[in-house]
Amino acid sequence: MEFDVLRIIYYLAVILVATKLLGMGTRKLGLPQVVGMVIAGLLIGPAIFSQLPGSFNGIIAPTEIEMDVLKTFSQIGVILILFSSGLETDLKDLKTSGFASTMIALSGVIVPLLLGSLGGALFMGGIPATIHDPNKLMNALFVGCILTATSVGITVETLRELGKLNTKLGTTILSAAIIDDVIGIIALSLITSLKGGGNPAFTLLKAALFFLFSIGLGVLLRIVFKWIEAKYPHKRRTGIFALGMCFIYAYCAETFFGIAAITGAYMAGVMLSGLSDTKFVDKKVLVNGYMIFSPIFFAFIGISADFSNFKPDDIVFALVFVAIGIAAKIIGCGGMARILGFKGKDSLAIGCGMIARGEVALAVYSTAAWLIYFDGGKLVGVDPLFATIMLIITTSILCPVFLKLLLKEHTDNTHGNVNAEDYVSVQAGEETKALV
Repeated sequence: MEFDVLRIIYYLAVILVATKLLGMGTRKLGLPQVVGMVIAGLLIGPAIFSQLPGSFNGIIAPTEIEMDVLKTFSQIGVILILFSSGLETDLKDLKTSGFASTMIALSGVIVPLLLGSLGGALFMGGIPATIHDPNKLMNALFVGCILTATSVGITVETLRELGKLNTKLGTTILSAAIIDDVIGIIALSLITSLKGGGNPAFTLLKAALFFLFSIGLGVLLRIVFKWIEAKYPHKRRTGIFALGMCFIYAYCAETFFGIAAITGAYMAGVMLSGLSDTKFVDKKVLVNGYMIFSPIFFAFIGISADFSNFKPDDIVFALVFVAIGIAAKIIGCGGMARILGFKGKDSLAIGCGMIARGEVALAVYSTAAWLIYFDGGKLVGVDPLFATIMLIITTSILCPVFLKLLLKEHTDNTHGNVNAEDYVSVQAGEETKALV
């Protein structure tokens, strides 16, 4: 079956304009732009209109092969998001963040993963039924994995406003969020590589081999990039070579190691972080990714959404999902902070500072959504797309509210010597600011 290239061009035009307009609209409301982009996909595609009476299936109604083309653009978009996130990871912070941030991050992944999986199991016939059904078990683990993601863009802005960004509290949250993403992505790779029946020990071995491979090759490539940036500083060739490295890492991760492609892209970014031209390369990625591919990625989530199986129970699931997502981060991160000696209110602030979700949660959903479909494409458990969107909206509102209530009595008007540029793009969640 052939497709009309002009129709794809038309689809791209509609997607880019719609995501921009809806993204600006949600940002005016104080919400992440990614929410508006996903909603744009829902409004222009067949996801909602195909469920209504009549023959109208949306402003764009792609055929199967056209959906494959849009999916390809979408996959490039999510790879660039994670690559940029890796570029913005500060290796020095990771080395010096210390035991406390590492333990807070680890607890902030394990607790949401466990509670989210248990919550998902309750909506799939109960824990015993889920454990004895490999398909449902993978679905439940997928639900938990989405909850491990953290996006601290709103947290950073709130802490800066309160004059707490360069304090021990602010540094702990930022460092823990970076490590949190690393551990969460590893967890995603492990879960997806199981494919419903793999050997956990073999999966761990492949994951270990991948990280050895990526770090070993990355050390050599860093030497090459240092030579390139010294001889040809701020040249476009550096960005092109970096993108090539990103795609090679993504390809090798999934093809040879069974690890999610986004993990490879993230590791490529990490291996190139901290170089003289890293910000220059990241800027080029932003131009290519956030002007074209990333909006397509977020819109595609909405366009490809299937609400044919949507039931009233899904709203109940979304409410439970959001509640678990908030409570799990507060319990996991805040509880560990308390164990490590932070005061009660500071521990609670650390937990609240980690509840926000953004692009990474949607990237996790997009990467592993196939885990919820088996038996010829039939949904075997719950589809957490609606719940994930609700989680992003809710936590984006509650995170700054909680932090201001907890820290307002300690607020001062000084913002220290912190360079806003250094913190505004801590991870992929903050990069959406470049869209406006």
